Amino acid sequence: MNTGTYTVKGMHCASCAAIITKKLSKVEGITQVEVNLATERAKVEFANDVLAIDALNDIVGKYGYALATDQPKEIESTLPGVIIADTSRLKEEKERELQEQLARVQFALPLALLVFLLMMWDIGARVFSSIPNLPIPMELFNIISMAIATYMVFSIGAPFLHGITMFIRSGAASMDTLIGIGTVTAYLYSAIITLIPSIRELLQIPDYTYFDVTIVVIGFVLLGKYLEARSKMKTGEAIEKLIGLQAKSALVLRMGKELEIPVQQVKKGDVVIIKPGAKIPVDGIINEGYSTLDESMVTGESVPVDKKSGDPVVGGTINKQGSFTFTASHVGADTLLARIIRMVEDAQGSKAPIQNIADKIAGVFVPVVLVLAALTFIIWLTVGSSLLGFSVALSYGIMGMVGILVIACPCALGLATPTAIIVGIGKGAEYGILIRNAESLEKLSSIDTVVFDKTGTITTGNPQVSDIISTDKERSITSLLQMAATIENRSEHPLAQAIVEAAKKQQLTLGEITDFRALEGIGVSARIGNTAVTVRKPLESEKTMPELKKLQEEGKTVAVIEENGTAKGLIALSDTVKEEAREAVAALHRKGLKVIMLTGDNLLAANYMARQVGIDEVIAEVLPQEKAKKIMELQAEGRKVVMTGDGINDAPALAQADVGIAMATGTDVAIESAGITLLKGDINKVAQAITLSRATMGVIRQNLFWAFIYNIVGIPLAAGALFPLWGIFLNPVFSGLAMAGSSVSVVSNSLRLKGKKL
Repeated sequence: MNTGTYTVKGMHCASCAAIITKKLSKVEGITQVEVNLATERAKVEFANDVLAIDALNDIVGKYGYALATDQPKEIESTLPGVIIADTSRLKEEKERELQEQLARVQFALPLALLVFLLMMWDIGARVFSSIPNLPIPMELFNIISMAIATYMVFSIGAPFLHGITMFIRSGAASMDTLIGIGTVTAYLYSAIITLIPSIRELLQIPDYTYFDVTIVVIGFVLLGKYLEARSKMKTGEAIEKLIGLQAKSALVLRMGKELEIPVQQVKKGDVVIIKPGAKIPVDGIINEGYSTLDESMVTGESVPVDKKSGDPVVGGTINKQGSFTFTASHVGADTLLARIIRMVEDAQGSKAPIQNIADKIAGVFVPVVLVLAALTFIIWLTVGSSLLGFSVALSYGIMGMVGILVIACPCALGLATPTAIIVGIGKGAEYGILIRNAESLEKLSSIDTVVFDKTGTITTGNPQVSDIISTDKERSITSLLQMAATIENRSEHPLAQAIVEAAKKQQLTLGEITDFRALEGIGVSARIGNTAVTVRKPLESEKTMPELKKLQEEGKTVAVIEENGTAKGLIALSDTVKEEAREAVAALHRKGLKVIMLTGDNLLAANYMARQVGIDEVIAEVLPQEKAKKIMELQAEGRKVVMTGDGINDAPALAQADVGIAMATGTDVAIESAGITLLKGDINKVAQAITLSRATMGVIRQNLFWAFIYNIVGIPLAAGALFPLWGIFLNPVFSGLAMAGSSVSVVSNSLRLKGKKL
């Protein structure tokens, strides 16, 4: 299975997307097609080899569309043989197209507004006797209007004429087809009764023309298309910000010399020099130096982070103070920032399941509207003629048909979901919430249960010495820690390292040892001078000790420190709860969610930890391979489950859950294993992700509701549904204004998510 991603040119509405999808899906060798109106991209899956771009364009080209490979062109750098991607090209093309649209609007809109005002004046003069008639004779007004309308239809409105010819040639109808048929019908009717008065007299048709309708509709529609395109560009600002984080150059140490080179030339293993205020060019590990970095643009964390030798640094972050060097570990497309950009781009181009409704409607929308327009015209000519007379019925029939063609708009339906998805996923990226696809974002809004892994999620995953108890009055706590650390310094066990770290924090000196032995399943022993020292598990006979029993009930791991065969004290270690854990759980409770801890730890330790943070339920002593089964059991109870883990040993459970959330520091495994990845491992972001999901789905539902209502109400009004009751007929001019506003309102509503506080 191979996949190709393409930029689509010539696509203006949801019907265009439906046409491209339908035509490409019929091609042998293509298994799936996804066309996104908001991003103007097409994702095509091929059974075997990817078809040549020319072959694809032969298929869609006859319908007025073109595909371009979704890869920015490459330009030569200043150094021979080095190629740099020109990522600005696509944006420049979009801006150029937007400027061309603006030029057409700037010409057409003043004419449309002038004619609109004159038209309102004429209507007002017919209704209210206090308003004087137009100072221009109607014959002269018709001639001037016809001249302007001719230019508007055949020059400014050329794309709409193309929509008609495409429909005639291939039977594929788009939004441009509807506007084209509507405006051309109004224009031709008006031109005939103006240029051939004998026909008007023969049919006893009123001398009222619709040149003004043609002019104003084209002007308003062009304005709507421009505003829609400008708004759509704003929805992609998150990607632009991420791309803007990339450093342009790097200062590296090669052959003993400092060289400033383009970031594309940095190689894995290069030593990179960072000075105060510099942007980190690639990912790496600090060799020497100490500094504070602003990582907010990648992780969403506003507090600067202290960095020292051995700590990782991420490309795109900013050095606040201090200087250091680091070794490049990930460069180019392998950096965390590059992976984030790819992930956000893919997610913004994906489809949420809720969009399928709109896609199905958009696929049949235009043909249905054409049929409704034709039926409206026929009903007015038949039924209307018997009640109002042929000439009046003909006039209303034309107005009704044109009004339906103009007001009907599948664009609002087509934009309702993708624009909200683009803005929502971009907003998440700004907060360090990486959403893999639109489906995960939609599912997250309906979850009712959040399951947390304990180690590395609720806790830091780094055990620390929590208690030291002396059982011998001659032994101080400090001397016990020093003795235990001296022995454990030779051990590689994680708990041993925690004891050594505790001693180092107190600046204790570790002595020399001999006869070191690792006692399998028990502990370690050695001699310090002439003293035999053992750090071991408690014996069964010792488990009744009150101090030991209390520590174990708190879920702590306890070791006995023994000197010359006699127990001298206890040392307890425990994983520490993350500072933000209690508030994170409380935030989930405020959202009405049940919080469960799923862990392989013993029940005592798990319950103690759960009580500290306020977790509702504990499922303990579960092996990693059994965690997915526990998630399935919760789902069998009818629960919608989010699993939150470290993204590696919890991978099966993350995959089984309705939505998997990985607490990660940007590792490949974490990003690939879950639907959502939270940078920096901050579990407060779980509640933020749910807030974002619910807000995004709320906007999508609003968009879809108003898009449906707009068409359900607008089409009957344009057809003249109110005329039999109150004699009210919606002028096609207002249909054009409403159509222009519908898409703009949907995109504008989606853009509200940018200001949402998570």
